[in-house]
Amino acid sequence: MTRALIRFAVIALPISLLLAACGSTSSHHAGYGSGGTYKVGNPYKVAGRWYHPKEDPDYDRVGIASWYGPKFHGKRTANGEIYNMHALTAAHTTLPMPSFVRVTNLENGRSVILKVNDRGPFVGDRIIDVSRRAAQLLGFEKQGTARVRVQAVPGPEAPPAVQLAAARRMAPPAGQPTTPAPRDTVAPSPPAVPVVAVEAAAVDPPSVAVDPAGTAERVYIQAGAFSAYLNARRVAEGLEKLGRVELAPVSRDGRYIYRVRVGPLASMGEANNLLNQVMALGHDTARIVVD
Repeated sequence: MTRALIRFAVIALPISLLLAACGSTSSHHAGYGSGGTYKVGNPYKVAGRWYHPKEDPDYDRVGIASWYGPKFHGKRTANGEIYNMHALTAAHTTLPMPSFVRVTNLENGRSVILKVNDRGPFVGDRIIDVSRRAAQLLGFEKQGTARVRVQAVPGPEAPPAVQLAAARRMAPPAGQPTTPAPRDTVAPSPPAVPVVAVEAAAVDPPSVAVDPAGTAERVYIQAGAFSAYLNARRVAEGLEKLGRVELAPVSRDGRYIYRVRVGPLASMGEANNLLNQVMALGHDTARIVVD
């Protein structure tokens, strides 16, 4: 799978510079690896973004998961363990190490409990990086990424997850900002704003897929959201060679912004590959979104 070069830089840094230890106890659970020390850590900065590690027993987020394997197998994790891609472990940017999370693949309902013992991922808005074995169990090894729910649990013996009938449509808890697919409200273009009328004439409207069951989700790469229409239009034109581009006005906080997306795409695997192409064109904040 694709891994950002920034991970190599972060792992190469002395652990004492990146994360300040808040304790020193070792852990061992069958299937989860062993060794290492308990760490929370001080705030740290990667690629211009600050991360604030903390104990968060109520952690509950929906976002994009990826996995990492052979290139890091046998190397030290951020808390001193030896990374084993066949163990049930994961990397997270802020949760304590070690701590445990339940990861549920919202595309197929599979769930597994993993031990957090590393830092990452530092690619877009991905929220967790799991081991190869975990990706196999969750069913997304081949496509590389998946939309998941990540919940803190007290340990590997936590009770089974409740199976929700609408697992594919699970929304993140209210007030939680880190999600791959903000549910923007698309308002009609106000007559008093002529630029929106110009956009309506210049840009083909998104196609509408008929979904009788109401469960279909569409995957996009969002290159950005812009306050100026001309800036959005310029970005959209630069992305046309990658596929179908949608430029749409979105009402937010009483004003209009212009959202540029590529898609919809057929799968998370395609989205993962396209994300790298969009970022290579200079759109460093591009991300995968699921509607």
